[in-house]
Amino acid sequence: PVTRSTAPREVTLTPTFATAVDAALEAAVVPSFTRIGYHVRRRLFGWEPNTALPGAGRRVLVTGANSGLGYATARALLATGAQVVITTRSEDKARDTRARLAEDPAAWPPSGPHGGGCGSQAPGGPESHLEHDILDLTDLAGVRGFIEQHAAGRYDAVIHNAGAMFADFARTDDGLERTYQVHVAAPFLLTAGLLGAVRATTHGRVVTVTSGGLYTARLDVARLTDPAEGYRGATAYAQAKRAQLVLTAEWARRYPRLGVTFAAVHPGWAATDGLAASLPGFSRRLGAVLRTADEGVDTTVRLALSPRVPTPDGGLWHDRRRRGAHRVPWTRSPRGEAGQLWARVCRDTGVTPPPV
Repeated sequence: PVTRSTAPREVTLTPTFATAVDAALEAAVVPSFTRIGYHVRRRLFGWEPNTALPGAGRRVLVTGANSGLGYATARALLATGAQVVITTRSEDKARDTRARLAEDPAAWPPSGPHGGGCGSQAPGGPESHLEHDILDLTDLAGVRGFIEQHAAGRYDAVIHNAGAMFADFARTDDGLERTYQVHVAAPFLLTAGLLGAVRATTHGRVVTVTSGGLYTARLDVARLTDPAEGYRGATAYAQAKRAQLVLTAEWARRYPRLGVTFAAVHPGWAATDGLAASLPGFSRRLGAVLRTADEGVDTTVRLALSPRVPTPDGGLWHDRRRRGAHRVPWTRSPRGEAGQLWARVCRDTGVTPPPV
């Protein structure tokens, strides 16, 4: 008699099949940006956990770390054993964030490289690997003061995470439109000021957390820097996020021999207090499939710490893979617009980057 096994057959996914599924998710947008895409890709490509990354001995700056994606990024970095410097806009927020991280079990995993996670590498708890400083991106003088205190140090990675969507038009005391200053001008100033600290390491990284909203926007420097007429918060935010990606590519193009990897990452759609406050209707409609903050920061943490980032070309990343900068042709910038943006932020921040 013929005996047929009832055991389930193991299915091996070929790289070609996995890549095809990934591309289909990306083309569909909603599955890609929600937790569906995260979990499908994690299984398709057999992702290793971020706790396996070589964080010990690395020092990483995370801006805007008191909530949402910034807090989740700091927590994930601490779990690798990294030394983390967080920034907040006030001392009260800094103290609160430090207290929450010190008591957060995800920042102090029960198991790790030597049976004790980052705890085995950092006696005294996450607090011993955690520093903080005050940084308000609406105040360029304050950003310069921050640079003066930190430029002589060493940073293996700088993560530009701080940001917000503003419902109303406003100018900062520096005379710049608020969304543009917080997301574009101030991070540019910070990058330029800390380049020496990042170059002092063997694998310096500058990672900018952008948004999938950039796919709806074309770079228009005049509209980006002065959108007072017909201002819409979501439009200004998307414009700023597009500008972040353009500047990331410009840093990489202009300074290929710095020894610094410049990368932008969009986290998908994650359930954060910021999303709920700025886009409440969107947050309610997609609430069941929104990513957690931890899922949203997965690729940010890898770009900061992984020894295997293949192309330091200033590209856009999502779910551990390099992605295209455009989905529709009309978001491509006119020739010379990237150079105009570079010149404008240099002028607005008083920065003179090193010669090309």
